[in-house]
Amino acid sequence: MSSTDATTYREAAESLAGELTDLRHALHREPELGLHLPLTQARILTALEGLPLEVTTGDRLSSVVAVLHGGRPGPAVLLRGDMDALPVQELTGLPYASRVDGVMHACGHDQHVAMLVGATRLLSERRAQLPGSVVFMFQPGEEGHDGAGAMLAEGVLDAAGKPVVGAYAVHVASNGVPLGVVSGRAGTMLAGNAELHVTVHGRGGHGSTPHSAADPLPAAAEMVTALHTLVTRVTSVFDPVVLTVGTFHAGTKPNVIPAEATFGATVRATSQEAMRDFLPRATALCEGIAAAHGLTATARAEEQYPAMVCAPEAVDLAEEAATALYGEGAFVRAPHPAMGSEDFSRVLALVPGAQVMIGARPHDAPKDAPFNHSAHAVFDDAALPVGAALLAELAERGLRRG
Repeated sequence: MSSTDATTYREAAESLAGELTDLRHALHREPELGLHLPLTQARILTALEGLPLEVTTGDRLSSVVAVLHGGRPGPAVLLRGDMDALPVQELTGLPYASRVDGVMHACGHDQHVAMLVGATRLLSERRAQLPGSVVFMFQPGEEGHDGAGAMLAEGVLDAAGKPVVGAYAVHVASNGVPLGVVSGRAGTMLAGNAELHVTVHGRGGHGSTPHSAADPLPAAAEMVTALHTLVTRVTSVFDPVVLTVGTFHAGTKPNVIPAEATFGATVRATSQEAMRDFLPRATALCEGIAAAHGLTATARAEEQYPAMVCAPEAVDLAEEAATALYGEGAFVRAPHPAMGSEDFSRVLALVPGAQVMIGARPHDAPKDAPFNHSAHAVFDDAALPVGAALLAELAERGLRRG
């Protein structure tokens, strides 16, 4: 694509800014969780009305798949935007803050939806010039529900009736890179993740006579400390593993020794090899500590998503696209993987592509502004046309490269 065409995408996206902002605010006010998002799905379908798209919805989830067939023969590329919110009570005080108690678009998925809708409009305007087809993947259930896996099972990669040769997604960040700047890296971009669930089985009793009971709490507490130590002793800093215990539950009253104690941890690793080496060590450690206390433990490790690996040629394409749209300095290379995880990794395991970050930190916010998933996270609407233009530019460049 020539720089003139890139400028056209940029200007056209900026002309849509008001419309995309309205859509984003509507989504933000009424967020939904998980795989079933009927209000969100309805808004997307309304936003796509009148465009030259083949639109289908999911059977087992509230997904939307739209296909744009270009006017010239060629392959297909896929653009993805996730749709679901988080179980977080919003504390931003924004005029368009969530009206749903305990639910918030704290990870910017409302922006992703608006950006992808914007890309459908931009690319539809250039339908006659497109050498191939574009699949728009509006995906529920990214936040721990494996919506990407469900959409793959329902055939999203076959939606265009031809091979998908590239897959691209954007993700906004409420701090970090400056507003409108795009960031990415070749190779591992995000970690894979797993969950560790442990139940320590004891025998309840009175707090005044612990010797007559079998207290699971000290053993469970020892496991928490030992697991964090295990990370530093058996994993390489050059192939890192991160473990965080996020839940711990036991007991009902201070003077009652409970019969069980349970906790859960998230485990992140930048390679499948490191993950599959660490998980059996972690479960064995918990079982061994329980045995040392004369107790038993049920320790279960479940892998969730693989690490996200971005194809070098796709990251190069993203850098070219961002630079063509917004000039030198619009794209920066991330120095190392982030330990967050994403189910778009399932798509990239099957199709070469990339996910890139777009800075959405407001101009007047400090660099350490609340990050994604915070109840105070704020995402600037000025990022919306940037994401729409970038997705459209990526799609056309991807089709032309075949």
